[in-house]
Amino acid sequence: MQDQKDKRFSSQNICKVLLAAKLISKEQAQDLLKKENRVRDILLKQVIKKNDKNLSKEQQAALISFIDVILYFKIERKMKGQPSKKIDEDLIYHALAKAWKVPYKKIDPLKLELNLVTGTISKSFATKHLLLPLMIEEGKLIVATPDPFNYEALNDVEMVSKLKVKTVVSSKSDIEKLINEFFGFRYSISAAEDLFSTKGLDIGNLEQFVSLKSMDDLPSTDQHIVNAVNHLFTYSFDQKASDIHIEPKRDICLVRMRIDGVLHTVYKLPKKLHNAVVSRIKTLSRLDMAEKRRPQDGRIKMEKDKTEVEIRVSTIPVAFGEKVVLRIMDPDVLFQDPEMLGFFREDFEKYKKLVALPFGIVLVTGPTGSGKSTTLYSTLRMLSSPEVNITTIEDPIEMIHEEFNQIAVQPSIGVTFSAVLRNILRQDPDIIMVGEIRDLETAQSAVQAALTGHLVLSTLHTNDAVSTIFRLLDLGIPPYLVHSSLNGIVAQRLVRKICPHCAQEFEMDARELAALGLHIKSKGVIKLKHGKGCVKCRNTGYKGRTGIYEIMPYSETLKQLTTSDTSLADLRKKAVQEGLVLLRQNGIKKMLQGHTTYQEILKVSWDLV
Repeated sequence: MQDQKDKRFSSQNICKVLLAAKLISKEQAQDLLKKENRVRDILLKQVIKKNDKNLSKEQQAALISFIDVILYFKIERKMKGQPSKKIDEDLIYHALAKAWKVPYKKIDPLKLELNLVTGTISKSFATKHLLLPLMIEEGKLIVATPDPFNYEALNDVEMVSKLKVKTVVSSKSDIEKLINEFFGFRYSISAAEDLFSTKGLDIGNLEQFVSLKSMDDLPSTDQHIVNAVNHLFTYSFDQKASDIHIEPKRDICLVRMRIDGVLHTVYKLPKKLHNAVVSRIKTLSRLDMAEKRRPQDGRIKMEKDKTEVEIRVSTIPVAFGEKVVLRIMDPDVLFQDPEMLGFFREDFEKYKKLVALPFGIVLVTGPTGSGKSTTLYSTLRMLSSPEVNITTIEDPIEMIHEEFNQIAVQPSIGVTFSAVLRNILRQDPDIIMVGEIRDLETAQSAVQAALTGHLVLSTLHTNDAVSTIFRLLDLGIPPYLVHSSLNGIVAQRLVRKICPHCAQEFEMDARELAALGLHIKSKGVIKLKHGKGCVKCRNTGYKGRTGIYEIMPYSETLKQLTTSDTSLADLRKKAVQEGLVLLRQNGIKKMLQGHTTYQEILKVSWDLV
């Protein structure tokens, strides 16, 4: 049995499987076998340097497989009519699983249950045999492993769990990483829970000696709590989450993460740990530990892959305690090339003309989470140069950038948007970014700054570009000041992109789309795309997000129409005649080009035709 297993994992057999799967060529297979021993020596030296030097040479060499040798070469397979494909660990194990007739599974950490993963077998057993319990399905325990022929260990799992075991193949590095993460987090949670338990002295049935200690104050400096919170941050970075929600419920503490705009439940922690976790986050963000009745805002600066990440912290009292939301401000997301945000070429040209004007106001509108900050920051970086003085007024500063002069609003001491705006005009700015126009005073100050020769960029919470003009009028800005100060408006939303790894074409009748409110010029059958779901996108069919935009330059014709008597419908009709592409039409164009699905467009836009 062992000889048969060794044969399956032999260099020759693995090459044979990869050849059959057309992942490598005959020449590449011969090259791999020829250079195998030399590469093993190189990898062995790296293992000796990283791992325990007390291990014997045989033990250390056993840590290196032929799969590690293949990965060392970073092979790319080029096939006719298809993009080149990098041979990674997932592709290798997927091919092996197919040859072994065992299902392959790319593990999605968000779908794992902490108690099942860590409560079925011990960490030492999981690490030794590389086994990871995933779920119970139809009365069977699904166990992931890179070696589905380790029957002895799998039989032990069946005995311990009292369940029939079904194996799936997953990559070795995925399983090692998840074993370390889940068991490490579980240890921190369990150890903290033990510390939290009250120790009583039993005096028969008469009475119980109870230590009078607050049940709400497990020290936030406890190492296990520190490790647990650090794990939450690391995990959110790995999953590319934009927000972490820590929510107290009646019996549990719920941890959710927003990934590509959708919230996923990640952990359900014991309720008794909630206050300790919140206290640790408050300590990191320098919030008042004792204040639990009022909302608080703070920030944490962390390092991720040698780059600084800003985390905005917001706490608010809810029914069962304090809820904490952490907004992760990743510089890789906030500071992008504006052309990569999702603008069509003609839209981007319009936008560039708006922000290239020497003075006036450009407003970016949309609800919370629609990407306004990313658009503004990316624009400021595009406009930034040694010859330009850029000053921002924010509440709070979302991401610190050395090229900008950034001012944080502090209403408690009178440092408001309008107060700062009045004062920074003496600071000789060229471009001013105001985080948000919330009231008449801020709007008036922004108008005055624009009229005195400054380019002002800001945001407003409105539904679309045209309604922004009416919002300014509602705030109390006279029409003649709107005419003379406003350059243009950008309305935007974010939609999920179809995963490029599993995108498929399908057909839909134009009448079906029209019935949904998606009106297109073509008739008959339309070819669209959607994601089938694959390991790269967690079977969601989506990977990443892009923007849809409504770019409306404020033309002379629109200015003449803007009076206290003008209707929204009339102004929108005129703007469309002048070339305004509405949000839904912009989204439809993205759908027809295969970037997103009609479901996403329906979710974020509305029919105004």
